Amino acid sequence: MKEKESLRISLVQADIIWEDTHANLLHFESLLSSLDDTDIVVLPEMFSTAFSSNAPLLAEPNEGPTLNKVKAWAKQYQCAFVGSFIATQDGHYYNRGFFTLPNGDTTFYDKRHLFFGGEETHFTAGNTFPIVSYMGWNIAPCICYDLRFPVWLRNTNLRYDLLIVVAEWPTNRQSIFEHLLVARAIENQAYVCACNRIGKDGNHLQYIGGSQLIDYRGRVIDRLTDYQEEIKTITIQKYPLESMREKAPVWKHADAFTLCE
Repeated sequence: MKEKESLRISLVQADIIWEDTHANLLHFESLLSSLDDTDIVVLPEMFSTAFSSNAPLLAEPNEGPTLNKVKAWAKQYQCAFVGSFIATQDGHYYNRGFFTLPNGDTTFYDKRHLFFGGEETHFTAGNTFPIVSYMGWNIAPCICYDLRFPVWLRNTNLRYDLLIVVAEWPTNRQSIFEHLLVARAIENQAYVCACNRIGKDGNHLQYIGGSQLIDYRGRVIDRLTDYQEEIKTITIQKYPLESMREKAPVWKHADAFTLCE
């Protein structure tokens, strides 16, 4: 795949219909009809169902309706798609992230940190943190609550250039969300892209959105409009990132550690 100095990332900030996969796939397909030329499309967490713990009803295999539709979109728009869905495999349920290429090849990431109050009861946590190489960029996916845990996301030896966070982060904790995004960008010397939903879910939680892209210094490059469905394409550059890492190699002074189960 051709390397690119500039990477175009499209954030899809949208409302999500409660526990209705078919309706959500149609809704997002309609939204995507306005998509500009881009390299990566980022969808919110559990974009085809909303954030529900009703896994026995909503879970799909990897080749179910959600991923089949995502693969079709990736082929149609000739770009990568990132998001998450409720997956089932070997009798377990996962909040499963995906990074799907135009040829259908998909890297999966199972959410590591499961939110208390439902998710941790019904889902199984993942234990791997994949790095995807795409167009000359190293990209790390994570899901919502993972954002609170800097050890898990630590960019040891600059493994990634871009951290993508797909989320359903409610309005009453929006300030926490935005401060954590900035912190992860600064401490890891990497771009951070976050895509959050809007609207109200079946648990009566409200969502403002606040989808945005932050640079390696913690500065917001661009942000989508609060409470509004919107697709915005934002461009990031590789050279300024590499230059900053060379001039201020703070990553070399990171403390060594090993994660234990």
